[in-house]
Amino acid sequence: MHIAIDPGAAAVLDALHRAGHRAYLVGGCVRDSLAGRAPQDWDICTSARPDQTLALFGETQCIPTGLQHGTVTVRQGGGLYEVTTFRVEKGYTDGRHPDHVAFVADVKADLARRDFTINAMAYDPAEGLIDPFGGREDLLVRRVVRAVGEPARRFEEDGLRILRLYRFGAREELALDPATARAALQERARLGCVSAERIWQELAKLLAARQPGRWMPFAILELLLPGLDGAQYPGSIRAVDALPPDPLARLAALLAPAGPEKAARALEKLRCSRAEAAEVLALVKESGLALTGEAPRLQARRLLARLDPGTVRRLLALRQAQTGEKGFAALASAAAALEQEQACCRVGQLAVNGRDLLALGVRPGPAVGRLLSAALEQVVEEKLPNDRAALLGWLRTQQIP
Repeated sequence: MHIAIDPGAAAVLDALHRAGHRAYLVGGCVRDSLAGRAPQDWDICTSARPDQTLALFGETQCIPTGLQHGTVTVRQGGGLYEVTTFRVEKGYTDGRHPDHVAFVADVKADLARRDFTINAMAYDPAEGLIDPFGGREDLLVRRVVRAVGEPARRFEEDGLRILRLYRFGAREELALDPATARAALQERARLGCVSAERIWQELAKLLAARQPGRWMPFAILELLLPGLDGAQYPGSIRAVDALPPDPLARLAALLAPAGPEKAARALEKLRCSRAEAAEVLALVKESGLALTGEAPRLQARRLLARLDPGTVRRLLALRQAQTGEKGFAALASAAAALEQEQACCRVGQLAVNGRDLLALGVRPGPAVGRLLSAALEQVVEEKLPNDRAALLGWLRTQQIP
């Protein structure tokens, strides 16, 4: 087999080989290449020790990313490449990081410490594929995610691997090896040893898969998102699969049945960013949105008057996924048309502003905002055009404070 290697990665491999070291592409770039996808990152493992890597490429070309774990990031041809010494690991007191790291000379020993067989492959153009655990067959023939060695031990070493199991299954659309799946459920309490930030990063990747529902068991998700409603969970999963691969909309689909209060607590535990949490909570609060029977353009304009356009797009997709009602698709089309037209839906889009009101004799203060909001309502309800003369004429008829 042959892998088309990124030029920068090829240059790093070549430099290591010419210096007398063994070096291989490893992990995700090999897996993605076998799956027919262009890798996002090209990681390299080598017999070279970190000090040898630094000496070979020069300190100006290197970032000492994690020397204690053998990792140096090399700048090459405009790209960044992680170069890590072959290593074995011992002891995981915190259930996340190794207590001891020892450098070794054998690439197969290095591959044996990895999580799943599909990630435990290395490649060198001269030697070909190094695959001691059958990762290629698991990926392309058996179509399973399987732990390297004893599954429970892999999860004891790093609790995040439990969530990675489901993420790789969903991303590659692979079945889960039965023994690996059983161990993941048995060891699921180890997710409590993982930082909330890492949990969210991994969960977001899972939610970005094409249709992740079958890889999201309630027994796992209820640990990550306390307050999930078990009785309504199957319906939530159907909504997740019906939505586009948008992690925030899909997270809202999971949390909506719990209600805003429980959703807020779950989001606080998850430690996503403030902007992400605010968006998901807004969707949860609005998840009871119903079709009014009015013209889609009018209802869409009202939504755009009180919610950001991106939130409206997500909300209408969410309601379509939850209910299957085609009216929400019509609303989404109407909202998109209003955005395209740059139709007035916000005070800042009005053809008049606060200075115009002051010129009409309105005193500075809250009255200015109230009158502008009233003018916007007239435009949104399509009782007035967003025309300066028409709006000024209407404002003159109002009781000026």
